[in-house]
Parts: sequence; C-alpha cells; structure tokens
Amino acid sequence: MPDLDRLGQTRRNVRLDTLVRLRWLSVIGQTVAVLAVYFGFEFDLPIWACLAVIALSAWLNIALRIRFRHARRIEPDRAAWLLAFDIAQLAIMMFLTGGLENPFAFFFLGPVLLSATALPPRMTMMLGAFAILCATLLAFFHYPLPWTGADRPAFPDDYLLGIWLSILLAIFVIGIYARQIAEEQRQLADAFAATELVLAREQHLSQIDGLAAAAAHALGTPLSTISVVVRELEREVGPDSPLAEDIALLREQTQRCRDILAKLNELSGEGEPFDRMPLPTLIEEVVAPHRNFGIEIGVNLPGDETTPFGARNPAILYGLGNLLENAVDFAQARVEVTADWDDDEISIIISDDGPGFAPEVMSRIGEPYVRSRRRRRMYASDDTGLGLGFFIAKTLLERSGASLTFVNRPFPRRGAIVTIRWARSDFEQLPQSLGLENSAASA
Repeated sequence: MPDLDRLGQTRRNVRLDTLVRLRWLSVIGQTVAVLAVYFGFEFDLPIWACLAVIALSAWLNIALRIRFRHARRIEPDRAAWLLAFDIAQLAIMMFLTGGLENPFAFFFLGPVLLSATALPPRMTMMLGAFAILCATLLAFFHYPLPWTGADRPAFPDDYLLGIWLSILLAIFVIGIYARQIAEEQRQLADAFAATELVLAREQHLSQIDGLAAAAAHALGTPLSTISVVVRELEREVGPDSPLAEDIALLREQTQRCRDILAKLNELSGEGEPFDRMPLPTLIEEVVAPHRNFGIEIGVNLPGDETTPFGARNPAILYGLGNLLENAVDFAQARVEVTADWDDDEISIIISDDGPGFAPEVMSRIGEPYVRSRRRRRMYASDDTGLGLGFFIAKTLLERSGASLTFVNRPFPRRGAIVTIRWARSDFEQLPQSLGLENSAASA
C-alpha cells in the first residue's frame, strides 16, 4: 500500500508524447501561417529562413521519436530544456517576422503556461525569465514586419512598450493562475487517494471483525458437540483409565476455545447480524480507543426505545473516530458526545472545551491540506501531519449521507462543536460504494 506521508509529494514530470504532439501542432501552424502570408497575402518575408527554423523543430521531433520509441515520462529538467527550445525557436521566428510588432508574439506564453501546470515552480520561473528576455531583445532587434507596398506601418514606441508589458504581465499573471489551479487539482487528487487508502484499511479491519464474529458463530455448534462427547467419554472411561488425563486435557482445551469464541462473539453487536449495530454500540466503539488519555469523554444518549440500527460502515467509524480524536487532542479537560434521533433524523454532536477552530481555517474546514497553527496538548504528537484528517473524515461521512457543520462555542465559552446529521433512512441502509473516483474526477 502507498504511504500516506508521501501523498502530496508527487514527483512532477511530463509525458514526452505530449510535448512532441504540441510541437507538431506548432510546426503545422507556423508552416501554414508562413505560406499563407507569403503566397496568399504576398507579404515580403524571408521565407526560406523561416522554413529552415520550422524544419529544425520538426527535426527535433523526429529525433525524439527515434531516440524514445515508446511513450514515457521525462524528468522535469529535460522537459524544461525542450520548452526552452520552443521559446528560442519562437523567438527566432519573431526575429525574422517583425519582432514584437508581430501579433503572434503572444505565443511566448504557451511554453511557460505548460511549465506552470506540470513542472516545479523553479523551472517555470526560469522559463518565464527566458521568455521575457527574448521578448525584450525582440523589442530592439528584429527584421521589419512583413507588409505589402512601400508604406510600412510605423508603430510608436509607447505601443511597443505596451505589447512588451502585456506579454510580461500575461506570463506572470496567467502563469501563476494556471499553476495554482493545477496545484489545487493535484492536491485534491492526492487527498482523494489518501481517502481511498484510509477507507480500504478501515474496510479491511471491519471485514476482519465481521469474519471473526461469523467464525465464532459458525464454530459454536461443532464445539458444543465436542464438549458433549468429551463429557460422555469422561463418564465412560472413569478416573482410573489411562485415557482420563488426555480426556481432561481435551475438556480444558475445549472450554478454552469456548471462552475465545465468546469474546469474538462480542464483535457482533449483541446478537444482531454482523453487518449491523445499534447507534449506542457504534458510538462506544468510536469512543473506546480515546479513553484513558487524561480527557474525560462523556456520552449522552436519549432514553428513546426506538434505537436506530446502522450498518457497520467503515466510513462512519473512521470519520467519527477522526473527529473525536481531534476533539480529544485539543480539549482541556472534557469532550462531550451527544446523540439524538427521531423517526426522520439522527444527529451526533462532538464538542470540547479547547481553544476552538482557528479563525484562519474556519472558512476552509474540510478542504485538503488545511492546517491550524494552534498547538495540541502536551501529550499529543507535535507532527501536524498533512492536513488531511478533516478532509478525509468529512468526505467519508458525506458519502454515507451525512451533513456536517463546524462552529465555535459562543463567547465567553471556549471550544469547538462538530454536528453530524443523517436522514434516518440513510444511516440505517447498508453501506455502498462511495464513488471517490467520480468525486475526484468531477472536482
């Protein structure tokens, strides 16, 4: 299984096939533009020099295809060199066709934009600086803009300065925007991968519990038969028989097996089917691992006899456990878990007397990689983790049909309050696929 600690540290690389295809698109576009301007509009331009520069790009693509026959991903530094080549090739084409006066000068943004979405920030900054350097040189050194007739347009220096500034701002602003969007998508994909990993682990543990309880139930009948046979043998052979000691040992081991099966049967929720459990039992299963940490955990349940029975859903068990663990970590002395239900709705409220949610994260709770600067209590780990805990808990609980609210206690009281609500029909149905892949794709 992948390590949760490595999520969010995905190595950035680019498929070589992507760069080759984009360069072929550039080669075709440049060739069509040059031929159309020269033969269609009859503009005067150094066509053979332009075609030679375009052929250089095509030759590079052919060389890459020969060298790397199979689709592969290339390292970020190699991808950066290939994008730098594209910037230099475009700069030469602009030099031959009017410099910044050429309306296609904005294509300098293309390689930088691709780098912003796929390569590390350091390489994107280097490519952006190289593109700006090329644009700056083109403002002063270039062939005349291709035109018909003797009267060529004369662009004022202020206009050329505006074009240069617009290219510079486009590289910075659009590059930063594209990188931010790509980074958010990458983080969201990593967060959903972490959620799937956690859910798989919880399902595995839940299946072990269920299988153990089912095995205990299935083995109870043959073990009872063995016990009856052992008692009959003890009466038949008598205490003086040479087999008496062996039969006594068999009886002791049979009783030991019965004791073990009795403990395993406790996993089944007091006689209910192995895949269902009453809400109080579910809450106790969530609370039990967090006792004895110096924080008092109070559980408040209504006296209603119509106790809801829910599926033994790993998503609910992990989600509630994560929220309770967070409350215990930040509480000063006490955490309250309050459950309530009626015929239509079930709610669980987890509250603590800690500092509450920090203002800087209050509006972003439930998003991936959100961490608070507030310190946990002394016995809690100093490692703040990846900031995925609330995201995973919220995602899993929402997939089970729950809605969550996060608030702080009103001043002057201190502490955080998390409320989880289900429609009773959603809580009591058997768990189904959570559809995390679809969620990641739609996000």
